[in-house]
Amino acid sequence: MRPRAALGLTASAAILSGCAALPSAAVCPAGQSAGREVQLFFGRNIGDRLGVSEADFQRFVDEELTPRFPDGLTVLDAAGQWRGASGVIGRELSKVVILVLPGRTGDEGELDAVRGAYRARFSQEAVLMTVQPTCLGF
Repeated sequence: MRPRAALGLTASAAILSGCAALPSAAVCPAGQSAGREVQLFFGRNIGDRLGVSEADFQRFVDEELTPRFPDGLTVLDAAGQWRGASGVIGRELSKVVILVLPGRTGDEGELDAVRGAYRARFSQEAVLMTVQPTCLGF
């Protein structure tokens, strides 16, 4: 594909991706409401070694996540990898926290506070966050 055509397709895809909206009450099945599924990815290495123990992470959940999101959350063990600026693949154990939140917005400040607290407490460069629209039903 020619560079110009590829650029055009890439730009079109980027523009159209912004058109995806959160589900509204009209598109969720009866008895369900619109919400968001938030996933937070917490690396456990400090430097090149495991530095965040199970107890350290549980204490973080108890002190930072639970007070902000008392209705519940899920914690999964994971192993992540990424390519750094040098091109080297890095790997580390991690935790994934899943939050299912009602409504379309309103928790951004709390989510940013959790991410900032983890970065500061455990000397992390970043905490990845993904947000997906979903329908909630209990």
